[in-house]
Amino acid sequence: MLHLYDTRTRKAQEISPMDGKTLRFYCCGPTVYAPAHIGNFRTFIMQDVFRRVVELGGTATTHVRNLTDVDDKTIRDSRKAAVTLAEFTATWADKFHRDCQTLNCLPPHVEPSAVAHIPEQIEMVKALVEKGHAYPSEDGSVYFRISSFPEYGSLSHLDKRELDLGKTANARSNADEYEKDSVADFVLWKSRRPEDGDNYWPSPWGEGRPGWHLECSAMIHKYFGNDFDLHSGGVDLVFPHHENEVAQSRCACGGGFARLWFHIAHLLVDGGKMSKSLGNMYTLEDLAKLGHKAEAVRYVLAGGYYRRPLNFTLSSLEDAKAALNRMAKFDAQLRTAAGTDTVPSYDEFRTLRSEPGIFQPAWDSLNDDLNTPEALGHVFTAIKKADVPSLSPEEALHMRHAFHFILNAFGIILPEEEKEEAPEEVRTLAEQRWQAKQNRDWAEADRLRAEVTARGWTIKDRKDGYDIVRN
Repeated sequence: MLHLYDTRTRKAQEISPMDGKTLRFYCCGPTVYAPAHIGNFRTFIMQDVFRRVVELGGTATTHVRNLTDVDDKTIRDSRKAAVTLAEFTATWADKFHRDCQTLNCLPPHVEPSAVAHIPEQIEMVKALVEKGHAYPSEDGSVYFRISSFPEYGSLSHLDKRELDLGKTANARSNADEYEKDSVADFVLWKSRRPEDGDNYWPSPWGEGRPGWHLECSAMIHKYFGNDFDLHSGGVDLVFPHHENEVAQSRCACGGGFARLWFHIAHLLVDGGKMSKSLGNMYTLEDLAKLGHKAEAVRYVLAGGYYRRPLNFTLSSLEDAKAALNRMAKFDAQLRTAAGTDTVPSYDEFRTLRSEPGIFQPAWDSLNDDLNTPEALGHVFTAIKKADVPSLSPEEALHMRHAFHFILNAFGIILPEEEKEEAPEEVRTLAEQRWQAKQNRDWAEADRLRAEVTARGWTIKDRKDGYDIVRN
Protein backbone atom coordinates (compact mmCIF):
# COMPACT_ATOMS: atom_id res chain seq x y z
CA MET A 1 0.00 0.00 0.00
CA LEU A 2 1.40 3.38 -1.03
CA HIS A 3 2.13 5.93 1.70
CA LEU A 4 2.72 9.54 0.66
CA TYR A 5 3.73 12.75 2.45
CA ASP A 6 0.72 15.04 2.88
CA THR A 7 1.47 18.77 2.67
CA ARG A 8 -1.36 19.79 4.99
CA THR A 9 -0.72 17.37 7.89
CA ARG A 10 3.04 17.13 7.20
CA LYS A 11 2.84 13.37 7.72
CA ALA A 12 2.99 10.27 5.55
CA GLN A 13 -0.55 9.13 4.86
CA GLU A 14 -1.94 5.92 3.43
CA ILE A 15 -3.24 6.40 -0.09
CA SER A 16 -6.63 4.73 -0.23
CA PRO A 17 -9.94 5.78 -1.81
CA MET A 18 -12.56 7.39 0.38
CA ASP A 19 -15.26 5.26 -1.20
CA GLY A 20 -13.19 2.07 -0.98
CA LYS A 21 -13.27 1.68 -4.77
CA THR A 22 -11.69 4.42 -6.88
CA LEU A 23 -9.01 6.95 -5.92
CA ARG A 24 -10.10 10.33 -7.26
CA PHE A 25 -7.31 12.84 -7.74
CA TYR A 26 -6.93 16.22 -9.41
CA CYS A 27 -3.77 17.70 -10.91
CA CYS A 28 -3.27 21.32 -11.89
CA GLY A 29 -2.46 21.17 -15.59
CA PRO A 30 -0.57 23.47 -17.94
CA THR A 31 -1.33 27.00 -19.03
CA VAL A 32 -1.36 26.51 -22.80
CA TYR A 33 0.45 29.58 -24.11
CA ALA A 34 3.92 28.10 -24.86
CA PRO A 35 5.65 24.70 -24.94
CA ALA A 36 5.90 23.02 -21.55
CA HIS A 37 9.48 22.88 -20.27
CA ILE A 38 11.24 20.18 -18.26
CA GLY A 39 10.35 21.90 -14.99
CA ASN A 40 6.67 21.49 -15.85
CA PHE A 41 7.23 17.91 -16.92
CA ARG A 42 8.99 16.98 -13.69
CA THR A 43 5.66 17.55 -11.95
CA PHE A 44 3.57 15.76 -14.59
CA ILE A 45 5.91 12.76 -14.72
CA MET A 46 5.93 12.35 -10.92
CA GLN A 47 2.13 12.52 -10.95
CA ASP A 48 2.20 9.85 -13.65
CA VAL A 49 4.45 7.61 -11.52
CA PHE A 50 2.09 8.16 -8.58
CA ARG A 51 -0.90 7.04 -10.65
CA ARG A 52 0.97 4.00 -11.99
CA VAL A 53 1.98 2.83 -8.52
CA VAL A 54 -1.60 3.23 -7.27
CA GLU A 55 -3.07 1.35 -10.24
CA LEU A 56 -0.45 -1.40 -10.33
CA GLY A 57 -1.08 -1.82 -6.61
CA GLY A 58 -4.66 -2.79 -7.42
CA THR A 59 -6.63 0.44 -6.94
CA ALA A 60 -8.63 2.05 -9.74
CA THR A 61 -8.26 5.82 -10.26
CA THR A 62 -10.09 8.76 -11.73
CA HIS A 63 -7.49 11.30 -12.81
CA VAL A 64 -8.66 14.82 -13.67
CA ARG A 65 -6.19 17.41 -15.01
CA ASN A 66 -7.26 20.81 -16.28
CA LEU A 67 -6.06 23.01 -19.13
CA THR A 68 -5.79 26.73 -18.40
CA ASP A 69 -6.83 28.30 -21.69
CA VAL A 70 -7.83 31.75 -20.48
CA ASP A 71 -5.67 33.95 -18.24
CA ASP A 72 -3.42 37.00 -18.48
CA LYS A 73 -0.73 35.16 -20.46
CA THR A 74 -2.93 33.33 -22.96
CA ILE A 75 -4.87 36.52 -23.76
CA ARG A 76 -1.72 38.65 -24.04
CA ASP A 77 0.12 36.22 -26.32
CA SER A 78 -2.87 35.32 -28.51
CA ARG A 79 -3.47 38.99 -29.23
CA LYS A 80 0.22 39.49 -29.94
CA ALA A 81 0.02 36.58 -32.43
CA ALA A 82 -3.15 38.08 -33.96
CA VAL A 83 -5.14 34.85 -33.67
CA THR A 84 -8.21 33.95 -31.65
CA LEU A 85 -7.74 32.71 -28.09
CA ALA A 86 -9.27 29.33 -29.03
CA GLU A 87 -6.95 28.84 -32.01
CA PHE A 88 -3.89 29.96 -30.03
CA THR A 89 -4.49 27.71 -27.01
CA ALA A 90 -5.50 24.71 -29.14
CA THR A 91 -2.10 24.81 -30.88
CA TRP A 92 -0.24 24.72 -27.57
CA ALA A 93 -2.60 22.14 -26.05
CA ASP A 94 -1.89 19.83 -29.01
CA LYS A 95 1.85 20.34 -28.50
CA PHE A 96 1.50 19.51 -24.80
CA HIS A 97 -0.40 16.31 -25.58
CA ARG A 98 2.22 15.19 -28.10
CA ASP A 99 5.00 15.80 -25.57
CA CYS A 100 3.10 13.85 -22.89
CA GLN A 101 2.71 10.93 -25.27
CA THR A 102 6.41 11.08 -26.19
CA LEU A 103 7.27 10.97 -22.48
CA ASN A 104 4.92 7.98 -21.97
CA CYS A 105 2.55 9.79 -19.61
CA LEU A 106 -0.87 8.21 -19.16
CA PRO A 107 -3.62 10.58 -20.36
CA PRO A 108 -5.99 11.82 -17.64
CA HIS A 109 -9.45 10.33 -17.58
CA VAL A 110 -10.96 13.84 -17.76
CA GLU A 111 -9.22 16.96 -19.08
CA PRO A 112 -11.54 19.96 -18.67
CA SER A 113 -10.63 23.45 -19.82
CA ALA A 114 -11.30 26.79 -18.17
CA VAL A 115 -13.16 28.28 -21.16
CA ALA A 116 -15.47 25.24 -21.37
CA HIS A 117 -16.46 25.78 -17.73
CA ILE A 118 -17.24 29.50 -17.58
CA PRO A 119 -20.89 28.88 -16.46
CA GLU A 120 -19.74 26.69 -13.55
CA GLN A 121 -17.28 29.36 -12.46
CA ILE A 122 -19.93 32.09 -12.56
CA GLU A 123 -22.24 29.93 -10.41
CA MET A 124 -19.48 29.51 -7.83
CA VAL A 125 -18.87 33.26 -7.67
CA LYS A 126 -22.61 33.86 -7.24
CA ALA A 127 -22.65 31.43 -4.28
CA LEU A 128 -19.67 33.16 -2.66
CA VAL A 129 -21.25 36.63 -3.04
CA GLU A 130 -24.59 35.41 -1.64
CA LYS A 131 -22.85 33.87 1.40
CA GLY A 132 -20.83 37.01 2.13
CA HIS A 133 -17.44 35.55 1.22
CA ALA A 134 -17.01 37.70 -1.91
CA TYR A 135 -17.86 41.24 -2.93
CA PRO A 136 -18.14 43.16 -6.21
CA SER A 137 -15.86 46.16 -6.61
CA GLU A 138 -16.71 49.47 -8.21
CA ASP A 139 -15.38 48.37 -11.63
CA GLY A 140 -17.41 45.15 -11.84
CA SER A 141 -14.69 42.76 -10.66
CA VAL A 142 -15.47 40.36 -7.81
CA TYR A 143 -13.01 39.54 -5.00
CA PHE A 144 -12.86 36.81 -2.38
CA ARG A 145 -12.73 38.18 1.17
CA ILE A 146 -10.06 35.99 2.82
CA SER A 147 -10.83 37.35 6.29
CA SER A 148 -14.19 35.52 5.99
CA PHE A 149 -12.42 32.15 6.09
CA PRO A 150 -10.65 31.68 9.46
CA GLU A 151 -8.75 28.58 8.26
CA TYR A 152 -6.99 30.49 5.47
CA GLY A 153 -3.28 29.58 5.59
CA SER A 154 -3.73 26.10 7.09
CA LEU A 155 -2.51 24.30 3.95
CA SER A 156 0.64 26.37 3.50
CA HIS A 157 1.17 26.69 7.29
CA LEU A 158 1.50 30.44 7.13
CA ASP A 159 1.97 31.99 10.54
CA LYS A 160 -1.04 34.05 11.68
CA ARG A 161 1.26 37.02 12.18
CA GLU A 162 2.29 36.72 8.54
CA LEU A 163 -1.32 36.61 7.44
CA ASP A 164 -2.72 39.36 9.66
CA LEU A 165 -6.07 38.98 7.95
CA GLY A 166 -7.46 42.13 9.51
CA LYS A 167 -5.29 44.23 7.24
CA THR A 168 -6.61 42.75 4.01
CA ALA A 169 -9.93 44.57 3.85
CA ASN A 170 -8.58 47.14 1.40
CA ALA A 171 -5.79 45.04 -0.12
CA ARG A 172 -6.67 43.40 -3.41
CA SER A 173 -4.81 41.52 -6.11
CA ASN A 174 -6.30 41.66 -9.59
CA ALA A 175 -3.52 39.66 -11.23
CA ASP A 176 -4.02 35.98 -12.01
CA GLU A 177 -0.68 35.25 -10.34
CA TYR A 178 0.90 37.42 -7.70
CA GLU A 179 3.90 37.48 -5.40
CA LYS A 180 3.98 34.68 -2.86
CA ASP A 181 4.41 37.08 0.06
CA SER A 182 1.27 39.00 -0.90
CA VAL A 183 -1.72 38.20 1.31
CA ALA A 184 -4.65 39.93 -0.33
CA ASP A 185 -8.25 39.47 -1.32
CA PHE A 186 -7.93 37.71 -4.66
CA VAL A 187 -9.94 38.24 -7.81
CA LEU A 188 -12.66 35.75 -8.74
CA TRP A 189 -14.14 37.63 -11.69
CA LYS A 190 -12.18 40.20 -13.67
CA SER A 191 -14.10 43.01 -15.33
CA ARG A 192 -13.57 43.56 -19.06
CA ARG A 193 -10.56 45.68 -19.94
CA PRO A 194 -9.30 47.00 -23.28
CA GLU A 195 -6.29 44.67 -23.25
CA ASP A 196 -8.67 41.66 -23.13
CA GLY A 197 -9.90 42.34 -26.67
CA ASP A 198 -12.75 39.98 -27.57
CA ASN A 199 -12.02 37.62 -24.69
CA TYR A 200 -14.91 38.29 -22.32
CA TRP A 201 -18.20 36.72 -21.20
CA PRO A 202 -21.43 38.11 -19.71
CA SER A 203 -22.01 37.78 -15.96
CA PRO A 204 -24.27 39.23 -13.24
CA TRP A 205 -21.49 41.78 -12.55
CA GLY A 206 -20.88 42.79 -16.13
CA GLU A 207 -18.73 41.55 -18.98
CA GLY A 208 -15.44 39.99 -18.01
CA ARG A 209 -13.71 36.67 -17.39
CA PRO A 210 -12.81 34.44 -14.44
CA GLY A 211 -9.63 34.82 -12.42
CA TRP A 212 -7.07 32.03 -12.59
CA HIS A 213 -7.66 30.53 -9.11
CA LEU A 214 -11.35 29.91 -9.73
CA GLU A 215 -11.26 27.37 -12.57
CA CYS A 216 -9.84 24.45 -10.59
CA SER A 217 -12.42 24.80 -7.82
CA ALA A 218 -15.32 24.91 -10.27
CA MET A 219 -14.10 21.88 -12.21
CA ILE A 220 -13.31 19.87 -9.09
CA HIS A 221 -16.82 20.53 -7.78
CA LYS A 222 -18.32 19.43 -11.10
CA TYR A 223 -16.38 16.18 -11.41
CA PHE A 224 -15.74 15.21 -7.78
CA GLY A 225 -18.26 17.07 -5.63
CA ASN A 226 -17.31 18.60 -2.28
CA ASP A 227 -14.86 15.93 -1.12
CA PHE A 228 -12.23 13.93 -2.99
CA ASP A 229 -9.07 11.98 -2.26
CA LEU A 230 -6.03 13.94 -3.40
CA HIS A 231 -4.92 17.18 -5.05
CA SER A 232 -1.51 17.60 -6.68
CA GLY A 233 0.73 20.21 -8.27
CA GLY A 234 4.14 21.80 -8.09
CA VAL A 235 5.27 23.09 -4.71
CA ASP A 236 5.09 26.65 -6.09
CA LEU A 237 1.28 26.30 -6.18
CA VAL A 238 0.83 25.68 -2.44
CA PHE A 239 0.50 29.42 -1.85
CA PRO A 240 -1.41 31.26 -3.07
CA HIS A 241 -3.12 29.08 -5.70
CA HIS A 242 -4.02 26.00 -3.66
CA GLU A 243 -4.65 28.02 -0.51
CA ASN A 244 -7.13 30.09 -2.51
CA GLU A 245 -8.74 26.98 -3.98
CA VAL A 246 -9.40 25.60 -0.51
CA ALA A 247 -10.92 28.86 0.71
CA GLN A 248 -13.27 29.49 -2.22
CA SER A 249 -14.30 25.82 -2.53
CA ARG A 250 -15.14 25.26 1.10
CA CYS A 251 -16.90 28.61 1.43
CA ALA A 252 -18.97 28.11 -1.72
CA CYS A 253 -19.79 24.42 -1.44
CA GLY A 254 -19.02 23.21 2.08
CA GLY A 255 -17.32 19.87 2.56
CA GLY A 256 -13.66 19.25 3.26
CA PHE A 257 -12.31 19.57 -0.33
CA ALA A 258 -9.10 17.53 -0.83
CA ARG A 259 -8.31 14.97 1.86
CA LEU A 260 -4.61 14.78 0.90
CA TRP A 261 -2.12 17.05 -0.88
CA PHE A 262 0.80 15.85 -3.03
CA HIS A 263 3.32 18.53 -4.07
CA ILE A 264 6.46 18.10 -6.16
CA ALA A 265 9.63 20.14 -5.49
CA HIS A 266 11.32 22.48 -7.94
CA LEU A 267 13.62 21.52 -10.79
CA LEU A 268 17.01 23.22 -10.91
CA VAL A 269 19.25 23.33 -13.98
CA ASP A 270 23.00 23.20 -13.42
CA GLY A 271 22.39 24.08 -9.77
CA GLY A 272 20.37 27.23 -10.47
CA LYS A 273 16.92 28.38 -11.45
CA MET A 274 15.62 28.00 -14.97
CA SER A 275 15.26 31.22 -16.92
CA LYS A 276 14.90 32.30 -20.53
CA SER A 277 17.82 34.71 -20.15
CA LEU A 278 20.15 31.84 -19.20
CA GLY A 279 18.90 29.69 -22.06
CA ASN A 280 18.31 26.72 -19.75
CA MET A 281 14.51 26.53 -19.86
CA TYR A 282 14.73 23.35 -21.90
CA THR A 283 11.80 21.86 -23.79
CA LEU A 284 11.71 18.34 -25.23
CA GLU A 285 12.40 19.84 -28.66
CA ASP A 286 15.46 21.70 -27.34
CA LEU A 287 16.90 18.51 -25.88
CA ALA A 288 16.11 16.49 -29.00
CA LYS A 289 18.14 18.98 -31.05
CA LEU A 290 21.05 18.28 -28.69
CA GLY A 291 20.71 14.55 -29.39
CA HIS A 292 18.87 13.50 -26.22
CA LYS A 293 15.93 11.12 -26.45
CA ALA A 294 12.68 11.38 -24.50
CA GLU A 295 13.24 8.09 -22.64
CA ALA A 296 16.41 9.55 -21.06
CA VAL A 297 14.55 12.74 -20.12
CA ARG A 298 11.81 10.72 -18.43
CA TYR A 299 14.39 8.59 -16.61
CA VAL A 300 16.10 11.69 -15.16
CA LEU A 301 12.87 13.45 -14.18
CA ALA A 302 11.36 10.31 -12.62
CA GLY A 303 14.59 9.34 -10.87
CA GLY A 304 14.77 12.22 -8.40
CA TYR A 305 12.99 12.10 -5.05
CA TYR A 306 9.91 14.30 -5.49
CA ARG A 307 10.22 16.09 -2.14
CA ARG A 308 13.70 17.43 -2.90
CA PRO A 309 14.75 19.83 -5.67
CA LEU A 310 16.17 17.91 -8.62
CA ASN A 311 19.31 19.29 -10.28
CA PHE A 312 19.04 18.65 -14.01
CA THR A 313 22.20 18.65 -16.12
CA LEU A 314 22.94 17.56 -19.67
CA SER A 315 25.45 15.07 -18.29
CA SER A 316 22.64 13.46 -16.27
CA LEU A 317 20.99 12.60 -19.60
CA GLU A 318 24.16 10.79 -20.68
CA ASP A 319 24.11 8.86 -17.39
CA ALA A 320 20.45 8.04 -18.00
CA LYS A 321 21.24 6.76 -21.48
CA ALA A 322 23.89 4.42 -20.05
CA ALA A 323 21.49 3.18 -17.36
CA LEU A 324 18.74 2.53 -19.90
CA ASN A 325 21.13 0.64 -22.15
CA ARG A 326 22.14 -1.51 -19.19
CA MET A 327 18.46 -2.24 -18.55
CA ALA A 328 17.91 -3.02 -22.22
CA LYS A 329 20.85 -5.45 -22.24
CA PHE A 330 19.45 -7.25 -19.18
CA ASP A 331 16.02 -7.42 -20.80
CA ALA A 332 17.54 -8.89 -23.97
CA GLN A 333 19.28 -11.58 -21.92
CA LEU A 334 15.99 -12.47 -20.23
CA ARG A 335 14.17 -12.48 -23.56
CA THR A 336 16.68 -14.89 -25.03
CA ALA A 337 16.58 -17.14 -21.96
CA ALA A 338 12.78 -17.12 -21.89
CA GLY A 339 12.53 -17.83 -25.61
CA THR A 340 9.71 -15.33 -26.20
CA ASP A 341 9.31 -11.62 -26.96
CA THR A 342 5.90 -11.35 -25.30
CA VAL A 343 5.42 -9.35 -22.10
CA PRO A 344 2.17 -7.99 -20.61
CA SER A 345 1.02 -4.46 -21.42
CA TYR A 346 0.45 -1.85 -18.71
CA ASP A 347 -3.29 -2.52 -18.67
CA GLU A 348 -2.64 -6.26 -18.41
CA PHE A 349 -0.29 -5.71 -15.46
CA ARG A 350 -3.07 -3.77 -13.71
CA THR A 351 -5.29 -6.87 -13.78
CA LEU A 352 -2.62 -9.59 -13.49
CA ARG A 353 -1.41 -8.44 -10.04
CA SER A 354 2.10 -9.63 -10.91
CA GLU A 355 4.61 -10.47 -8.22
CA PRO A 356 7.70 -8.19 -8.28
CA GLY A 357 9.99 -11.15 -7.51
CA ILE A 358 13.63 -10.04 -7.13
CA PHE A 359 12.42 -6.47 -7.66
CA GLN A 360 10.29 -6.49 -4.50
CA PRO A 361 12.66 -4.05 -2.70
CA ALA A 362 12.23 -1.58 -5.58
CA TRP A 363 8.44 -1.92 -5.39
CA ASP A 364 8.58 -1.41 -1.60
CA SER A 365 10.58 1.82 -2.08
CA LEU A 366 8.05 3.13 -4.58
CA ASN A 367 5.29 2.49 -2.06
CA ASP A 368 7.30 4.24 0.64
CA ASP A 369 6.63 7.87 -0.33
CA LEU A 370 7.54 7.34 -4.00
CA ASN A 371 11.24 7.00 -3.22
CA THR A 372 12.22 6.64 -6.88
CA PRO A 373 16.02 7.00 -6.50
CA GLU A 374 16.11 4.28 -3.86
CA ALA A 375 13.85 2.11 -6.03
CA LEU A 376 16.17 2.48 -9.03
CA GLY A 377 19.11 1.53 -6.83
CA HIS A 378 17.30 -1.69 -5.90
CA VAL A 379 16.56 -2.38 -9.58
CA PHE A 380 20.24 -2.30 -10.50
CA THR A 381 21.20 -4.35 -7.44
CA ALA A 382 18.76 -7.02 -8.58
CA ILE A 383 20.09 -6.89 -12.15
CA LYS A 384 23.65 -7.34 -10.88
CA LYS A 385 22.71 -10.33 -8.74
CA ALA A 386 20.56 -12.06 -11.34
CA ASP A 387 22.21 -15.18 -12.76
CA VAL A 388 20.32 -15.30 -16.05
CA PRO A 389 22.29 -18.18 -17.68
CA SER A 390 21.26 -20.50 -14.85
CA LEU A 391 17.53 -19.84 -15.29
CA SER A 392 15.12 -22.19 -16.94
CA PRO A 393 12.92 -20.65 -19.67
CA GLU A 394 10.00 -20.54 -17.22
CA GLU A 395 12.11 -18.82 -14.54
CA ALA A 396 13.48 -16.33 -17.07
CA LEU A 397 9.96 -15.51 -18.24
CA HIS A 398 8.82 -14.97 -14.64
CA MET A 399 11.79 -12.68 -13.95
CA ARG A 400 11.21 -10.73 -17.16
CA HIS A 401 7.56 -10.17 -16.21
CA ALA A 402 8.67 -8.92 -12.79
CA PHE A 403 11.20 -6.60 -14.46
CA HIS A 404 8.57 -5.15 -16.80
CA PHE A 405 6.18 -4.71 -13.89
CA ILE A 406 8.71 -2.33 -12.31
CA LEU A 407 9.47 -0.66 -15.64
CA ASN A 408 5.76 0.03 -16.03
CA ALA A 409 5.60 1.53 -12.55
CA PHE A 410 8.25 4.06 -13.61
CA GLY A 411 6.80 4.42 -17.10
CA ILE A 412 10.23 3.61 -18.51
CA ILE A 413 10.47 2.71 -22.19
CA LEU A 414 13.60 0.73 -22.96
CA PRO A 415 15.65 1.76 -25.98
CA GLU A 416 16.68 -0.75 -28.57
CA GLU A 417 19.82 -2.38 -27.24
CA GLU A 418 22.81 -0.78 -28.91
CA LYS A 419 24.81 -3.53 -30.54
CA GLU A 420 28.41 -2.97 -31.44
CA GLU A 421 29.33 -4.85 -34.62
CA ALA A 422 32.32 -7.14 -34.33
CA PRO A 423 35.29 -6.33 -36.59
CA GLU A 424 35.80 -8.40 -39.73
CA GLU A 425 38.62 -10.56 -38.32
CA VAL A 426 36.45 -11.57 -35.35
CA ARG A 427 33.52 -12.38 -37.64
CA THR A 428 35.85 -14.54 -39.74
CA LEU A 429 37.06 -16.47 -36.68
CA ALA A 430 33.46 -16.96 -35.51
CA GLU A 431 32.46 -18.33 -38.92
CA GLN A 432 35.46 -20.69 -38.95
CA ARG A 433 34.45 -21.88 -35.48
CA TRP A 434 30.87 -22.49 -36.69
CA GLN A 435 32.17 -24.59 -39.58
CA ALA A 436 34.42 -26.56 -37.19
CA LYS A 437 31.32 -27.33 -35.09
CA GLN A 438 29.44 -28.52 -38.16
CA ASN A 439 32.42 -30.81 -38.92
CA ARG A 440 32.35 -31.99 -35.30
CA ASP A 441 35.93 -30.78 -34.85
CA TRP A 442 35.38 -29.84 -31.22
CA ALA A 443 39.01 -29.09 -30.41
CA GLU A 444 39.32 -26.61 -33.29
CA ALA A 445 35.95 -25.06 -32.37
CA ASP A 446 37.11 -24.54 -28.77
CA ARG A 447 40.40 -23.04 -29.93
CA LEU A 448 38.65 -20.54 -32.21
CA ARG A 449 36.12 -19.64 -29.48
CA ALA A 450 39.04 -18.92 -27.11
CA GLU A 451 40.67 -16.71 -29.72
CA VAL A 452 37.44 -14.72 -30.20
CA THR A 453 37.13 -14.34 -26.41
CA ALA A 454 40.73 -13.11 -26.17
CA ARG A 455 39.84 -10.34 -28.62
CA GLY A 456 37.06 -9.11 -26.31
CA TRP A 457 34.06 -10.85 -27.86
CA THR A 458 31.76 -13.75 -26.96
CA ILE A 459 30.07 -16.24 -29.29
CA LYS A 460 26.50 -17.09 -28.23
CA ASP A 461 25.14 -20.15 -30.01
CA ARG A 462 21.57 -20.43 -31.25
CA LYS A 463 19.83 -23.46 -32.75
CA ASP A 464 20.19 -21.99 -36.20
CA GLY A 465 23.44 -20.04 -35.86
CA TYR A 466 25.24 -17.72 -33.47
CA ASP A 467 25.57 -14.12 -32.23
CA ILE A 468 28.75 -12.19 -31.47
CA VAL A 469 28.56 -9.77 -28.53
CA ARG A 470 31.00 -7.74 -26.50
CA ASN A 471 32.42 -9.44 -23.40
